[in-house]
Amino acid sequence: MRTYPYTIENGSGEFLTFLGIQHGADGDRVNAESRALPGAGPPMHAHQLQEEAMTVVSGKLGYQVAGQEPQFAGPGETAIFAPGVAHKWWNAGTTELRCTGWAKPPHNVEFFLGAIFDSMKRSGKPRPSLFDAAFLLTRYKTEMVMLEIPAPVQTLLFPVLIAIGRMLGKYDRYKDAPEPIKAP
Repeated sequence: MRTYPYTIENGSGEFLTFLGIQHGADGDRVNAESRALPGAGPPMHAHQLQEEAMTVVSGKLGYQVAGQEPQFAGPGETAIFAPGVAHKWWNAGTTELRCTGWAKPPHNVEFFLGAIFDSMKRSGKPRPSLFDAAFLLTRYKTEMVMLEIPAPVQTLLFPVLIAIGRMLGKYDRYKDAPEPIKAP
């Protein structure tokens, strides 16, 4: 069981503090606070089974839903992304962006983001290692999709990377990874 709060960081200017699970009449959610340096933010992605919300505390949030023009939010404004809606966000300002937010239901978002952030930090690059990306995006494909990775890479290259990664012991760190949530 996790002890809250705890912070993860990716080495590329994003910090995410998980505050805990909130139980409500409409279901459970994990609450979080995020900080991002100017320009930092995740690539186009979709939480397949979760609704995600971000409320700006300070700074300027840029966000974009796939196929739409970028939008911006300032202090007190909220962006909500429905399950399955592809989106990205970034710090569109010149100072640190601070937001509060949540993901509902929590599912494996804490594990997934923790593993991705850890891989980015270990690689020293603004993206996770190919081995980690292949494993995590394949294992949790019912929960998370990264749209900036071309489909042929995910369907043809990822299985090869996973097989090589298993032979090289690259996935030993994931031996206690939670089971993926099955799509309804």
